[in-house]
Amino acid sequence: MNKTEILGRWTKEKSEELYGIKNWGSTYFSISDEGEVLVNPYSDKKSAVSLMDIVSGVKDRGLDMPVLLRFENLLDSQITYLNESFAKAMKSLDYKGTYRGVYPIKVNQQQQVVEEVTKFGQKYHHGLEVGSKPELIAALSHIKDKESCLICNGYKDEEFIDLGLYATKMGFNCFFVIEMPNELDIILERSKILNIKPNIGVRIKLSAKAGGHWTDSGGDRSIFGLNMSQIIEIVDELKEKGMLDSLKLLHYHLGSQIPNIRDIRNAVLEAARVYAELVNEGAAMGYLDLGGGLAIDYDGSSTNYTNSRNYTVEEYCMDVVEAVMRVMDQRDTPHPVIITESGRALVAYYSILLFNVLDVAIFEEYEIPEKLDESLPEQIRNLYEVNKSINHKNIQECYNDALYYRDEIKDMFKHGRISLRDRSFSEKIFWNTIHQIAKAKKKLKFAPPELEDIESAIADIYYCNFSVFQSIPDSWAIDQLFPVMPIHRLLELPKRNAVIADITCDCDGKIDRFIDLHDERSTLPLHELKKEEYYLGIFLVGAYQETLGDLHNLFGDTNVISVRINKDGSFELIKEIQGDSVEDVLSYVEFDVKQMRANFRETAEEAIREGLMTPSDRKEIMLSFDNGLRGYTYYER
Repeated sequence: MNKTEILGRWTKEKSEELYGIKNWGSTYFSISDEGEVLVNPYSDKKSAVSLMDIVSGVKDRGLDMPVLLRFENLLDSQITYLNESFAKAMKSLDYKGTYRGVYPIKVNQQQQVVEEVTKFGQKYHHGLEVGSKPELIAALSHIKDKESCLICNGYKDEEFIDLGLYATKMGFNCFFVIEMPNELDIILERSKILNIKPNIGVRIKLSAKAGGHWTDSGGDRSIFGLNMSQIIEIVDELKEKGMLDSLKLLHYHLGSQIPNIRDIRNAVLEAARVYAELVNEGAAMGYLDLGGGLAIDYDGSSTNYTNSRNYTVEEYCMDVVEAVMRVMDQRDTPHPVIITESGRALVAYYSILLFNVLDVAIFEEYEIPEKLDESLPEQIRNLYEVNKSINHKNIQECYNDALYYRDEIKDMFKHGRISLRDRSFSEKIFWNTIHQIAKAKKKLKFAPPELEDIESAIADIYYCNFSVFQSIPDSWAIDQLFPVMPIHRLLELPKRNAVIADITCDCDGKIDRFIDLHDERSTLPLHELKKEEYYLGIFLVGAYQETLGDLHNLFGDTNVISVRINKDGSFELIKEIQGDSVEDVLSYVEFDVKQMRANFRETAEEAIREGLMTPSDRKEIMLSFDNGLRGYTYYER
């Protein structure tokens, strides 16, 4: 009997600790007394909704897994949380300026997301940041609040600049942020032609640099931004042309996920000093844009680890406001409007990917006989002896010997010196040996480094109905960790240790790194499969993942459902976006679906002429072909 079962039954508290949901889930995610994951955007416990109830609602409406759930209330809550935290910090420190958040559209460019950001952010004058002409057009078609800021970053051609100038003429608070020195001339030229005075900002390269995945966003060698010499050249050119009053904003970007508050504070202090100097040069100024960087605690450890942060949102706001205020007061400079481009912090919690498990490959502890046939090759007998000699004192030696004899046996099979049946038997001995070593390792206080991840070698593989490349590309591309856990059966002991494989048939289409409070783990505890469906969720996937997803193996966008949770604990599926069909994804990669259908029909007709099938067979085959084109790209029950 398992030690946990001896000590007491499995409880939701043990699941909470195992999967860390209380640490990374903020106040939004919890486990019910029935062992199901709950979502709650409100402080009132009565408002919580079970993800399994939503799954039932999705299935009843005829939609298949995988599905991406967007909870509009969570987005609303995060926008409120950030803006209210800045307001509270400014009030407590007697800051004389205001806060204006902007949402970078690149973080999640889906129309529904942009619509809801502008809708929920309007009460706080929360604006948008764009980095391209398409994003500017998207912003102008949705932003209504003219007290909010519209920040234009990125390369800007004449059409881009003209659109921004017309937005200014319409009363929008639109800023062109100069990232390359030659941008100023074209902005001034177009403003003169259109007779519209621009609002200009400059992006600086700070010497400050932050840790994390996106460390190259800051520092002297960052790709975008101006050094101090170029800033002064722009100031001098604007003075010469009588346009220095157009320079109103200073901007920098340190990185997308900055785990250490000290890095954030150092950058703010440096930027604030540059801002004060620009005011001293005679620039109008008024706005200090601190870019992104507000991190999400993906692993719940509250540390300066890459996938975490060692500060709260309240601490972030207080440190930012205090640092800006200190520099401005030292220089007797009016407090500016503080802008942050905190996209990740707004939308990460907003989306959850749900999917079902299709199958499992169990790495069993094969039984081996008590006695061995003496006629077997010597190498197999040697491997057997290693297996029988294992104890917790010699596991390193046994591990090395097992690997040695396994490789010898493989080489013998390769050269035809043993049979396939002998090779099969040797593999059973080898994997039984690895299981025994893993068990013995648990008795050690300090295990040999070579055996650190031995559990992953014997982990089960749970095959799941989704694509890593489409839905969580950062997991594959930059080793981003996301919280992953079952969304039900959380009152049961999870007896299997597993890695997760998607259905792309690609060796990289897997998740084998999972969050852990003190480090990372290479396997995820999961439950044994039963007849009913088993559902897993990947959480905090609202930032970047939809934008970066690709068509690996031609798996397209998943079904997307927007959910509204009511305060009485009910919920509404307010918008459904069907995932890509096979026909959709083929058209994305330039296949002519009409021509494909015609080609296949011709092939089928040729089979009739060759006597391989009848005309009625062709009818059924063409129907199957058409059904396939219309079908979901993922596995359908």
